[in-house]
Amino acid sequence: MKWIKKGRIFDPQNNSSGWIKNYASMPVADLVDDETLRIYFAIRDEKGRSLPTFIEVVPEQPQIIKYIHDAPVLTLGELGTFDDSGIMPSCIVNDNGRKLLYYVGWNPQVTVSYRLSIGMAESFDGGKIFNRPFKGPVMDRAEDEPFFSSSPSIIKENDKWRMWYVSCTGWNIINNHSEPSYNIRYAESSDGIKWKRAETACIDYDEFTKAIARPCVYREEGIYKMIYPHRSVTDYRTDREKSYRLGYAESKDGFVWQRKDEEVGIGFSEEGWDSMMQEYPATYTFKGNRYLIYNGNGFGQTGFGYAILK
Repeated sequence: MKWIKKGRIFDPQNNSSGWIKNYASMPVADLVDDETLRIYFAIRDEKGRSLPTFIEVVPEQPQIIKYIHDAPVLTLGELGTFDDSGIMPSCIVNDNGRKLLYYVGWNPQVTVSYRLSIGMAESFDGGKIFNRPFKGPVMDRAEDEPFFSSSPSIIKENDKWRMWYVSCTGWNIINNHSEPSYNIRYAESSDGIKWKRAETACIDYDEFTKAIARPCVYREEGIYKMIYPHRSVTDYRTDREKSYRLGYAESKDGFVWQRKDEEVGIGFSEEGWDSMMQEYPATYTFKGNRYLIYNGNGFGQTGFGYAILK
């Protein structure tokens, strides 16, 4: 692959909205029609809690912003639930007239920094307001996943729902700070709510990679393709050589994957908003072109931009 960078779409620190001031993390692309691409993402409020909202842009030129939503599309969960301290969008599934938002629910912890779970909310107004059909997560800790599950990418194929998600394999104390490691695993469902997990990882660690974050999975010409951010476990916040960068893998069946990180076709800029990090990719196609939307430096502090596949 070869991606042609087109620049930044949205800068949370320099925009016309009065309420988005710091972060624009985890972009999710939803092509509404030939005139509108909606990009969901997470801002942070004055208490540092993530909340999901969206902008609407021109699909062919997503740097042209038509509308900035001025409220969360889903509010924090009830006190004590899995998402009472933060919500980040992870993927949208369009299903028979409703939109399903699968998201990351946050809880702070005592012995480690946080606990993550996967939630689901539904919309019947085209994706402007989402509501929970139930208060709990659709995926959380389990017998062989005792730490957390997070950040799904979901495709519905006929009556089968397929999920690729982040699975934490453990925490380590590094420089007096708790740091998680996580890989990508797979699950299936018949209804999008109850999931059966596979026993092995789809994308696992190597000498450099000690954490693999939200995958973006799509199917093209009979091949499953995955773009994902991966990083080292130490100094990844400050050292460009260890920070998040994008990787790539392919699969014939969606379960057994071959990593081809050298073929991802995009890298850090020499300077600017994505010169230190690239993470949380999303993709869509429009008029025969494939677009890539991704975060840059600071896990979304510098917003998100896009590239077009050559």
